[in-house]
Amino acid sequence: MKLNNINVVYNEIFNSYPKVEIKEHIKKLIELDFYYPHNTTFFCITNTVNQNFEYVSKNFKICTGLSKQKMLEDGMDYFWTLFHPKDIKIWLSCLNELMTFTMNELDDEKRKRMSYTWNYRIKNAKGKYITIIQNTTPLQFDKDLKPIIGLAHYTVMDGDINMDICASAKYLNEENEYETLFYKNISSTNLLDVISHRERDVIRLLLSKKTSLDIAEGLNISKHTVDTHRRNILKKLNLSSTFELISYFKSNPKLI
Repeated sequence: MKLNNINVVYNEIFNSYPKVEIKEHIKKLIELDFYYPHNTTFFCITNTVNQNFEYVSKNFKICTGLSKQKMLEDGMDYFWTLFHPKDIKIWLSCLNELMTFTMNELDDEKRKRMSYTWNYRIKNAKGKYITIIQNTTPLQFDKDLKPIIGLAHYTVMDGDINMDICASAKYLNEENEYETLFYKNISSTNLLDVISHRERDVIRLLLSKKTSLDIAEGLNISKHTVDTHRRNILKKLNLSSTFELISYFKSNPKLI
């Protein structure tokens, strides 16, 4: 897909009014970058209206070998040129599905407490494709409460990992636990599509070493319901124990 076609589709998804201000709490995130350690993650502050990056963290070059300055100067147009050609159409489908869900299925208050995740591959400075898992939390909204400024965290993985492109949306509930409200494997249908959103949350919390009681309190459901979810998950995945379940997902963290 050509760059101008990407611009057209992206504009349709994030069509918004042009007034954007960078608030003080966003500036504070930029200040904190100085103290973050070097690792395999970086973050950017994204602006969907101007299609640029308000900030790119220092780890971007460490993770990719690419120029942070070029990202700041040339914005998303440059970043999109790095995408694997086979991922572009699917990635745009991810964004469209997530935005449609956000604007049609969520009320105003929930939109302010959402976190979105999707993945794709980009070419690094050595000409090798690496897998990016992007998690974006909206920081600012337009007059229609469409997300326009986001804090995006990028986790870098080996591009040789065979990974379907998936999209998810999680809601930070009143117990400060994330609940999956939307999940879709955009690339294909696979085994994990039989797992419900609530079951996905239970798995994620089990991986965090939470007990059934902890999970029940975090998700505002009964312990009996949690135990029922656990049994159903094992049955759907043809596993015999929670130990096998945890081992399975620790070996395949990208699946959840």
